[in-house]
Amino acid sequence: MGDTHPSALPRFPAGFRFGTSTAAYQIEGAVSSDGKGPSIWDTFTAKPGAVVDGSSGSQACDHYHRHSEDVALMAGLGVDAYRFSLAWTRIQPSGQGRPSPKGLAFYDRLIDELLEHGINPMVTLYHWDLPQALEDDGGWLNRATIDRFAEYAAIVGDRYGDRVEHWVPVNEPNVATLFGYCIGNHAPGRAMMFDGIPVAHHLLLAHGRAAIALRESVRGRIPSIGCANNHAPMWPASDDEADVGATKLFDALWNGMFIEPMLLGRYPVDIAPLLEDVVQEGDMTTIRQPLDFYGINYYNPMRVAATDEDAEMPFELVPVLGYPLTDFGWPVVPDALRELLVMTRARYRAALPPVMITESGCAYDTGPDEHGVVDDQDRIDYLDSHLRALASAIERGVDVRGYYTWSLLDNFEWAEGYTQRFGLVHTDFETQRRTPKRSYEWYRQLIAAQGERVD
Repeated sequence: MGDTHPSALPRFPAGFRFGTSTAAYQIEGAVSSDGKGPSIWDTFTAKPGAVVDGSSGSQACDHYHRHSEDVALMAGLGVDAYRFSLAWTRIQPSGQGRPSPKGLAFYDRLIDELLEHGINPMVTLYHWDLPQALEDDGGWLNRATIDRFAEYAAIVGDRYGDRVEHWVPVNEPNVATLFGYCIGNHAPGRAMMFDGIPVAHHLLLAHGRAAIALRESVRGRIPSIGCANNHAPMWPASDDEADVGATKLFDALWNGMFIEPMLLGRYPVDIAPLLEDVVQEGDMTTIRQPLDFYGINYYNPMRVAATDEDAEMPFELVPVLGYPLTDFGWPVVPDALRELLVMTRARYRAALPPVMITESGCAYDTGPDEHGVVDDQDRIDYLDSHLRALASAIERGVDVRGYYTWSLLDNFEWAEGYTQRFGLVHTDFETQRRTPKRSYEWYRQLIAAQGERVD
C-alpha cells in the first residue's frame, strides 16, 4: 500500500479519543516484587510446552520499574487516553483480604503520572490474571470467585475513582472462557470443552457485580463503565447448510453469548440450554448493568466450517482466504471492522451504547535496522486502513467515541511468548531498550493532525 500521510485520513468527531492499550501481566514483570502473589499465568507459564518459546511474563517489559519511561513515550505520542489493567494479585496477593499498600501505591503513581501528562486512564480490573489461590478453590468455575471480584472492585473503585473516569471490569470473557477453560491453551489450561461454558456465565456475573461495586464505591466523580469484548464477523466456509449452521453456532458462542446478556439480559437461543443449570434467579438482571460505553476488541473476521459427526467439536476455524496475513497468521481485513460495527448497530439499535474500540492491532516482527530505525510499514498500512474503515462506520451512523491501538509496547504475548510483536514501540527484551517504530511517528502525526484541523 505505500506510505500515506495521516492528514489525509477522514476527520473524526470532536472529542474522539486516540489511545493505546496494554495488560498488566504482559508488560509489568516484577511478578513477586513488593508482596505480589502468583497468578494463574505464573503457574501456567511454568509448565513445559505451555508457551511456544518457553518464556513467561516474569520480567516482560519491566514496566513496574520503568513506568515513568513508558508514560513519557505516551506523552510523546500525543495520546489522550491509555487503557491498562491492574494486576489483581498486586493489590490482593491471594485474591481476598486486606489490600497491599505497595501494590495500591504503584497504580497511584501510574495514574497520577498519566494525568499530569493529560492522558486519561481507562482501567481494566481483570485481564486474565486470576489469583492462583482462587484458582486452587475452583477459579471461575466457582461462584464464590464472583464475590471476591466484587470486593476487589470496591477496593480499587474507592482508591482510584476520584481520578479514573473509564472502567472495564473484565477483558474478553470469551477468550478467557474458551481458551482458558474449554480448549486449555491459555491459563489455567483446563481443556473441558463444553463443560467449561459455565465460566462464561460467572465472568459475566463478575462484570455485573463489579459494575455495581464501582458505582457504589467511587467517590468524587461518576464512573463511566463499559466492557472490552472481543468480537469478530463470522463467515461460513461455504453456502452449504452444514457450514452455515456451524457458523451460526460459533457466532452465538463467540459473540452472542457475551453481547446479548450485557445488552438484552438473555443468552442466544442456541446457547441457553448449555447454561440452564448454572443460571440462578436474578443473574441476568445483575449482568445487564447500564453501560456507558460498549468496548469492542477487533482483530479479524473468522471463517467457520462444519466438522464430521464424530468430531469433538461441531465446528472448526478455517483460513480466511484472499487477504494478506500478519506475522501471527491473522488475516488483515479492514472492511470487516466496518461490517462488524454497522451490523452490531443494526442488530442492537437503542440497546447499544456508544462504542469504543478498546483494542485493535497487528503483529509484525520488524526490528531495528543498521541505523536503529524500525520501519514497520505493514503496521502503518494496518492502522491507516482500519481507521478508514472505522471512519466509514461512523459516517454510516455508528456512534464510536475512541480507538485504542494494541499495543504501546512489544510485550509478552500469552501462549506465544515473545514471538509476536504488536507494539508501536520496539522492546529489546534483554536490555529493555525502547525504540519507537515508524508506526509510532505515524500515529503521533495522525493525532496531531486531527487536533490541528478546523472544520
